[in-house]
Amino acid sequence: MVNGLTSANLGPPDYKLALRQHEAYREALRACGLKVICLDADDEHPDSTFVEDVALLTPRCAIITRPGAPSRRGETESMEPVIRELFSVVERVEAPGTVDGGDILMTGDHYFIGLSGRTNAEGARQLIQILESHGLSGSTVPLADVLHLKSVVACIDDDLLVVGEALAGRAEFSNFKCIRVECEESYVANCLWLNGTVLVADGYPKTKTAIETRGYQTIILDVSEFRKLDGGLSCLSLRF
Repeated sequence: MVNGLTSANLGPPDYKLALRQHEAYREALRACGLKVICLDADDEHPDSTFVEDVALLTPRCAIITRPGAPSRRGETESMEPVIRELFSVVERVEAPGTVDGGDILMTGDHYFIGLSGRTNAEGARQLIQILESHGLSGSTVPLADVLHLKSVVACIDDDLLVVGEALAGRAEFSNFKCIRVECEESYVANCLWLNGTVLVADGYPKTKTAIETRGYQTIILDVSEFRKLDGGLSCLSLRF
């Protein structure tokens, strides 16, 4: 992972500290009532700890994505056999489409798809077509100056979003209640709602308090070493 892609300019990650942070993350998932499946290390792909990007797992099918960074496309090869053991229906995004899972925000049966440097219009078109074939729906959200859609917005509960300033007030989210994240806490917009508890990155007290004021319990996690690789809480797992 120390050789992973990054634009954060925060220095190289401390590998041993990252291992401890990842263990704490897995324990937090278990504390929220999840069963955790841990995969073997993929030494050929330094970004492969961010497993969210290589697939979308819905209640009705799994979809293998085609990551936007060419160096990451081989990650799907080791992930697909694992997914096929868990899902009877597996679909796929094909070239020239590209999709990163970090650009897909699930809100009930509807999926928002960020159009970013990693997810293109053709990938989004294919993804929406697959979703609709399984009775689900999708729509696109044009992005600028952010890596992924879920870098700046998270869904906690069916009608409540945590939204960073970069997407605050956007028409696409007009039907949702929103917790607005101030600019200095923008990283914490990538939080994770699991069975009524919200995992929140350490160091962002205003947003943490705003989430708790809405009646949610929080678990605070330090993911500093993954932030150095542009990653966050949602990136480190595939939930289903």
